[in-house]
This record gives sequence, C-alpha cells and structure tokens, in this order.
Amino acid sequence: MRKVKTVRVGNCTLDGKHIYIQSMLNTRSDDITKSVTQAQTLEQAGCEIIRAAIPDKEAIALIPAIKEKISIPLVADIHFDYRLALEAAAAGIDKIRINPGNIGGMDKVRQVVKICQEKQIPIRIGVNSGSLEKEILARYGAPTAEALVESAMSHVKMLEACDFDQIVISMKSSDVNTMIDAYRLCAQQCDYPLHLGVTEAGTERMGLMKSAIGIGALLHDNIGETIRVSLTEDPVREIKAAQDILKCVGKRGGPQIVACPTCGRTRIDLLKTVKEVEAALENVQKDIKVAVMGCVVNGPGEAREADIGIAGGDGCAVLFRKGEVLRRIPEADIVPELMAEVDKF
Repeated sequence: MRKVKTVRVGNCTLDGKHIYIQSMLNTRSDDITKSVTQAQTLEQAGCEIIRAAIPDKEAIALIPAIKEKISIPLVADIHFDYRLALEAAAAGIDKIRINPGNIGGMDKVRQVVKICQEKQIPIRIGVNSGSLEKEILARYGAPTAEALVESAMSHVKMLEACDFDQIVISMKSSDVNTMIDAYRLCAQQCDYPLHLGVTEAGTERMGLMKSAIGIGALLHDNIGETIRVSLTEDPVREIKAAQDILKCVGKRGGPQIVACPTCGRTRIDLLKTVKEVEAALENVQKDIKVAVMGCVVNGPGEAREADIGIAGGDGCAVLFRKGEVLRRIPEADIVPELMAEVDKF
C-alpha cells in the first residue's frame, strides 16, 4: 500500500483512504448564474470536488457565488497569471491548480505560496502532454511518461523550496499507456496525493473506454486519491462514469448489476428489463449484486454469487437468491418483484 502524505482540500482529506470524484464546470466563466446552477447539479449527482476555470479577473466573482451554494470544495484552474491565484485565494477558494514554473519566476511563486500557507490552501500541480517545457520535450523527444514526471517534480521542487508541501500532482496524457506509466513512476518517487485522469479523452464512447482503462489500472495498483473522467459531454456524465469505475475496482459500494449478453435461448425482452432494473437501482445505496439473466439454463448457475436476480423463461422469469430459485414471476412483474426483494436487504 502506497503511503500518502495527508493534504486537505476543504472538507476532503486526501490520505489514500478514500478516493474523491472530481469534475469541472463547462459553463462560460462569465456566466455566474449557469455556473452556480451546474455546480449544484454536479454536487447532487455525486461530485465531491469541483474545478472552475479562472481565466481573468472578472471570473473571480464565480468563487463566492458558487461557494455560497455548494458544500463541496471548489478548485480554481489558473494558467500563467499569478495575480489570479492571489485573488482566488483571497476570495476563499479551496485549492489552486497552477504550474509554478509558468507564472513568472520564484518571486511570484513565493507570493502564491505565502497566501496559500496563510489560508491553508493546497496547490495542485497540473502537468499534461501538451504543456511540457520546451527543454524537457527536446530532451525526451516526445511527451513520454518520464518527461511528464520530470516536469511535475521540477514544479514540486519549486514549492518545496518555499517550505510548502500541501501539494497534489496530476500528469495527464491523452495516451492511456503514457498516463498509466507516468503515474506509476511518480508514485515511486513521492508520497504526494495524485489526481488521476486521461486528458482530452474525447466523446463519451471513447472517453469512457480510455478513462476506465487508465484510471482503473491505477486504482487497482492503489494509486490515486482523486479522479476525473474527462468527457466532451455534460459533466454529470463524468460523475456517473467515475462512480461506475470506482464500483468496478471495489473502491466504492452500491449496487452492481450482472447481466448476460443474451443468446438464442432468451425468451424475454432482456435489454428492456435490464435498463428498467438499472434505473430502479439508481438511488439505491446498498452493497448488493443484482443479476438479470436471459434464461434459466445459465441464470442461477452463472450468477449464483448474485445476492438477488432473475432468469428469463418463456414470457416469465424465475427469481433467485444466491443461486437458489425462490419463485416464478410473470414478465410484467419482474422489476417490481425484484425491487421488493432488494428492499429486504
């Protein structure tokens, strides 16, 4: 188990014992009303840390407006202008995402560190394959995992030189293998919390695939304290995807659905049924495994580890628990009877 230095982001403690789901507002930074509404929607969907772009001085107004309406931490995403970091800190931001090496020298870094120390605000160093320093890129010839880690650690050293250690690191790449290798390498070199993500992952279909592989592989290695599934989509979809990834690797509880891919033996509308079961379980918090299987030949046997499940028949289904058949039910009653059994857990 990787030892992680404790860093607090608002009411979240990054110490390796819990993995937090993060997303980012995609509303215009000059539209406070829509930004506040989206932040509230993300929190309701299960987001635990929200990041907002602060591209200019006018965007500072987002910070108090959003923080007044949400109870989860807010992160300011800042590029190049150290003055925005100072103003964000003064406005009550919970974390600042910035690269110390591109804000104009150590004097400006010290000013940012000073206010962050005073207000107990951590700094996330955000390196990605498109932001590497020219000299590092020239040395490695490409944005390799080693190049990403060297860049990140050079920024870390700048903060450490100011006696600052409330640091979170991210090293994102749009290439899944590079992303995985970079985080594994960084995890061997430092104990700072790591924020995981595949940057520019794309639209939902491919973005989910890249994120599940990249983030999932690292979580399996017990690497990562916060995650973001980056999608060119409504950010609420990012939250749902992150929750599913955490469930799949055993880092979060809640219902898990087991469903067969169907074959010629299927005699009920399994696709419709499994979607209805998925919708019915959406707000259930119980740690249960629910099986939706196409036939009694394989159902109770293949899914015998499920806490509760159904296996289709000819216009009907059998309800089973841990592989043992309880009773036969009509197809029209599958979902309500299944959920009645779920309620008993």
